[in-house]
Amino acid sequence: MQLRRATCLSLLISLALASTAHAATVGREQDIVDLKLGQRVLVDDGTCPAGQVKEVRGAKMTDKGVSRTSACVPRYGPKTK
Repeated sequence: MQLRRATCLSLLISLALASTAHAATVGREQDIVDLKLGQRVLVDDGTCPAGQVKEVRGAKMTDKGVSRTSACVPRYGPKTK
């Protein structure tokens, strides 16, 4: 019984951590309201070349909050065989 509870708890924790690891996609950079340190948000606003999307990251802590950096990264579509 103890092992079953521990397994269920570890499964719930891993699911919670995995769901927060995915990058969210927004249409404008202004739609990002509370960027956390280390968080990545994909912005599809058309500023990057074809086949790429802008990635905004929470880079480091400052007196005013989290500073942002952005770069164009490859756009990954659904995986095919």
